[in-house]
Amino acid sequence: MTVKLDTTGALKLKTMLDFMRWGASQFVIADLSYSHGMSSPLDEAVYLVLRTLHLPVDTPEIYWQSKLTKEEKKSLIAIFKQRIEDRIPAAYLMKEGWFAGLQFYVDERVLVPRSPIAELVESQFEPWANPDEVESVLDLCTGSGCIGIACAYAFPLANVDLSDVSEEALEVAKINIDQHDCANRVTAIASDLFVGLAGKRYDIIVSNPPYVDAEDMQGLAKEFHHEPELGLSSGNKGLDCTRQILKQAASHLTEQGVLVLEVGNSQYALVEEFPDVPFQWLEFERGGDGVFLLTKQQLEDCF
Repeated sequence: MTVKLDTTGALKLKTMLDFMRWGASQFVIADLSYSHGMSSPLDEAVYLVLRTLHLPVDTPEIYWQSKLTKEEKKSLIAIFKQRIEDRIPAAYLMKEGWFAGLQFYVDERVLVPRSPIAELVESQFEPWANPDEVESVLDLCTGSGCIGIACAYAFPLANVDLSDVSEEALEVAKINIDQHDCANRVTAIASDLFVGLAGKRYDIIVSNPPYVDAEDMQGLAKEFHHEPELGLSSGNKGLDCTRQILKQAASHLTEQGVLVLEVGNSQYALVEEFPDVPFQWLEFERGGDGVFLLTKQQLEDCF
């Protein structure tokens, strides 16, 4: 059943803070999902108010008492209505997502950035990579290009390839390449996993591929249905893409290269299927799991 936004008295609200409080209350009543970057109803309401009014996310709280015009109030009510009644994630409403402290254009052609891999990029993948020696990076199943473009910032001497089977996703990735002015080092490539990357070798292959299993796909909140299924679903166990990557990655790594792969909740099915593979499961200070690392040698030994 579709939840309707109760706008009774909304135009009588006066300030940004009033709308932040009211929006958060309405989000709680609507029982929204916060799996696309925001941690709470209040965080989401604050974000939507600020960005709808074309203000930066770090606008000082002293401005939150500013009175709004009637047209500004109508704009906020309209955004809240879309968020509640259509269950559109805030990132799609504002056409922006954040990854490793960087802003990216996103729309419903790509997943909303939210991977814990951001912490690895910010730390330059140390101690598993020597930042001064990284010359090439592949962001496999790139989507918006956020991981690969963030890697271009982390490794200013490296060339980065962004590959995806989805032409629509690559259109978004190219928008972000232009926005970050990195076309001289970052290239978008149409490729079904490694099919279009023959002969290429990388110091780091990093990927957040589709990994949601069939059961979890059935139980996803409505917000997830705005995301492309191609970027989420990966077979009965969520491992269809992962299996192929594991079998082919070694031949696309340099001798000291590493594979970093996110598999989310499918990590348990992966360990069960490959019990002898020495997956190194990485830990994150800001939360998140289901990301493993394997070296080229480990991949060659096991696959």
